[in-house]
Amino acid sequence: MTEIGTITDSSLINEDLAPIPQSRRTWSTWNYAALWISMSLCIPTYMLASSLIQGGMNWWQAILTIFLGNAIVLIPMILNGHAGAKYGIPFPVLARVSFGTNGANIPAMLRAIVACGWFGIQTWIGGASLYNILRAWNPSLEEIDLTGFFPQALPLLCFFIFWLLNMFIVYLGVESIKKLLVFKSIFLPVAALALLFWAISAAHGLGPILEQPSKFTDTPSFLNFFFPALTGMVGFWATLSLNIPDFTRYAKNQKAQINGQIIGLPPSMTLFAFIGVVVTSATAIIYGNSEWDIVKLAGRFDSKLMVSFAMIGIIISTLATNIAANIVSPANDFSNLSPSKISFKTGGYITGIIGILILPWKLIASPDGYIFTWLIAYSSLLGPVGGIMIVDYFFIRKKNLVADDLYKHEGAYGYKNGFNYKAIIALLMGIAPNLPGFLLQVKLISATAFPGWISDLYHYAWFVGFLVSGIVYLLLMRKK
Repeated sequence: MTEIGTITDSSLINEDLAPIPQSRRTWSTWNYAALWISMSLCIPTYMLASSLIQGGMNWWQAILTIFLGNAIVLIPMILNGHAGAKYGIPFPVLARVSFGTNGANIPAMLRAIVACGWFGIQTWIGGASLYNILRAWNPSLEEIDLTGFFPQALPLLCFFIFWLLNMFIVYLGVESIKKLLVFKSIFLPVAALALLFWAISAAHGLGPILEQPSKFTDTPSFLNFFFPALTGMVGFWATLSLNIPDFTRYAKNQKAQINGQIIGLPPSMTLFAFIGVVVTSATAIIYGNSEWDIVKLAGRFDSKLMVSFAMIGIIISTLATNIAANIVSPANDFSNLSPSKISFKTGGYITGIIGILILPWKLIASPDGYIFTWLIAYSSLLGPVGGIMIVDYFFIRKKNLVADDLYKHEGAYGYKNGFNYKAIIALLMGIAPNLPGFLLQVKLISATAFPGWISDLYHYAWFVGFLVSGIVYLLLMRKK
């Protein structure tokens, strides 16, 4: 097994990137189930479900969409996890097999930038919660207005205060987040159930909630929303479907990672999403219009103490999720650019800065922005990477890798100058079909610039990119 010190090319290996020895692979089925339950219980999951209700679905349509999306993304999750469990290697190292020892930085950076966006979104949620505590005790303060390019000064200040808190945790080190993760694992399930019971009580039972009709009057209008929404559901975990080897490298065996993910991912996402669906449907009955943003919803409670309690809980659980899910992986990806120069802390600070520049308040200002711009757009980048990596590992390498060569520029995965240009061509060809639809979505081109069917491919972005890049890569690699 390759270890630090056994090869001379130190630029490709450090303690974080070296394979995990068999003696340290101790994660069981239930460790992976617990991991997914913990990651699924987060505010964006709730908002994901709520946005489908706000977009026009009824409760069962939303739940079915979420379940299908997570059942689909479970497939690449398990497939990409296989190499991690077999060889003990993380995602950036596995990417070297298909993209090359230098080219692996391309998918690593694509994944890292997406994680930076998620960091910004979670940080905005925490900052907005802080502002709503102030509003509870000073009702004269305005609601947060996201119609402009920037929110008002005070909400923006709260965002930066919460951002600084995240950066302070990075400075202290990841170990400091353990207690917050324990708090989250206790608080969020209790808070979610309390919110569910409140919604059922305030709406006078579950019946009126589940009777809320779909806003779609015919099948075509429903399908026009359903397929992009399904792509968004897959895109929600598109980052983890790539870097899942970062976790499966600790698995006792393949059975542990496969069964653990099956038990943990679809059920926990669907259950927590169900709470979001019920509560959002109930707000239409209670307030006359549905409220998809849980932070805004909690801010509407009458009791100042209840608002403060809810917001403090959201702040702490969001902080825990943000560090664990959105700092650790991108920090390692940035470190992979130059293992000897970029430390974990430096990578964390880079993540934090990009998280601001991505303007996260605009990404979640509306359900359309959250699903159609954010989730689908980045799935169009990560789907092709997943297709290439899975085809390479299962169809080109037949699950057999030369472990030592993963850490050598002159080895089997060095290619020409460290780049596998066939993988890069396949990546670009997988992204290309989705580009017109994205440009139309962000209003950079007119609807008449391309035929309608080309722009509509964007609604299936992850699937299109996955299949096109996978097939093109397979053909290029088999061509002598």
